[in-house]
Amino acid sequence: MKNNLKSVYFFSIIFFVVDQAIKIFLSNSVQLNQSIPIIKDFFSITHVHNTGAAFSIFTGNTAFLILIGIACVIAISIYIKKIENLSDLDIFIYSLLIGGILGNLFDRIYHGYVIDYLSFNFGSYYFPIFNFADICIVVSIGLIIINTIREDLWK
Repeated sequence: MKNNLKSVYFFSIIFFVVDQAIKIFLSNSVQLNQSIPIIKDFFSITHVHNTGAAFSIFTGNTAFLILIGIACVIAISIYIKKIENLSDLDIFIYSLLIGGILGNLFDRIYHGYVIDYLSFNFGSYYFPIFNFADICIVVSIGLIIINTIREDLWK
């Protein structure tokens, strides 16, 4: 049980460091609000600052989002601590989740905003710009849902 949490924290730190390294590189390479097309009319690297959460909800509520991030990391840690044995997949999933939360949480605490940079558009629809930490969070939640459904089907 104790090793589960240590393993999750170890890999969470790796995801956090990758997220921050990308953001530091991007901040030093791309001007704020500059967009660099990678795949014409589909994918760009666009450096923006986001004071909100997903899809810019809660814009300007940085203190609230910091508290939510801290509460989520604490709640996930308590949950993990109660599980006897986590599978390698579970360790990966919760590491992704905590690492992603920490990446955006650090940005909010240190900068007052989150650094986003991955920009996709589909015709005239522009998907909200996001970052590696967001990918970690979304993928981990998707895997939790899939894993839960899979376990329920095996019962």
